[in-house]
Amino acid sequence: MQSQMITSRLGGELLSYKLDGVEKIHQGQECIDEYGKVYWKRHFPVLFPIVGKLKQNKTIINGRTYEMSQHGFARDMEFEPITKLDNFHSYVLRSNPSTMAKYPFEFALYITYRTDANKLTTIYKVVNEGETNMPFGIGGHPAFKIDRDDLFNEEYYLEFEQDEDKIHFLYLVDGLIGTEYAKNIMIDKRRIKITKDTFNNDAVIMKGLTSHKISLKRRRGNKTLLTMDYEGFPYLGVWSKPGAPFLCIEPWYSTADAIKSTGVFAQKNDIIVLEPKKEFECKFTVEFFN
Repeated sequence: MQSQMITSRLGGELLSYKLDGVEKIHQGQECIDEYGKVYWKRHFPVLFPIVGKLKQNKTIINGRTYEMSQHGFARDMEFEPITKLDNFHSYVLRSNPSTMAKYPFEFALYITYRTDANKLTTIYKVVNEGETNMPFGIGGHPAFKIDRDDLFNEEYYLEFEQDEDKIHFLYLVDGLIGTEYAKNIMIDKRRIKITKDTFNNDAVIMKGLTSHKISLKRRRGNKTLLTMDYEGFPYLGVWSKPGAPFLCIEPWYSTADAIKSTGVFAQKNDIIVLEPKKEFECKFTVEFFN
């Protein structure tokens, strides 16, 4: 199998991954609906230093209030290329006056994409380059192409590798985590049906997962389209625009503020705290099938 990828300095984002010439990644601004409107302009962004939304888009760090939009600023910033080989693309974003105005920590965020036949591995590495502990969140937001007719015909479903007896679905209220769990939408202990209405109330966010892998499948021919290994990530988000021809499967280390959040950044649920000069690394791998 032959694979080919295209990445960008903007957001350090993967723009395209083709397997034997077949595109697997949502094509952002090139993908439009019947009215000529773009479904979603992105492809495969990184979420840093927050995942999801802050309460009123504000947070308190060291007694000061800072503003940050949903999913953080990294996805909209220019990264510096480090290495660009056929099967290995690497970028870095370093803290600068623009980032310090929103998030007062010195950091380096590295993104690496590595391909091996039909597998694509995304690696995030965060280095605390400052002198104080650095709290942060991080996650992936890859968008995979699906067929709109198949979506409307309810062909797609997700399947975990193991029975999910401890799973919880988080309930979103205006992008914030609600006080109660959402309804369990699994059709059995392993499968979630994907329809044009699945995301009418925003993303599906899961925690308490037993599995480390999830597959996107099509009922016709019982075909596996891709399998993601997200081992180590405590949250998994699934999202799309209702009726859109793409599906995001998103491994996260943290999530949005809760409705009852204090607004203090260091008190966010599941925030990672990195000591000075230390580094944090995580990765997820997607195996594609034609």
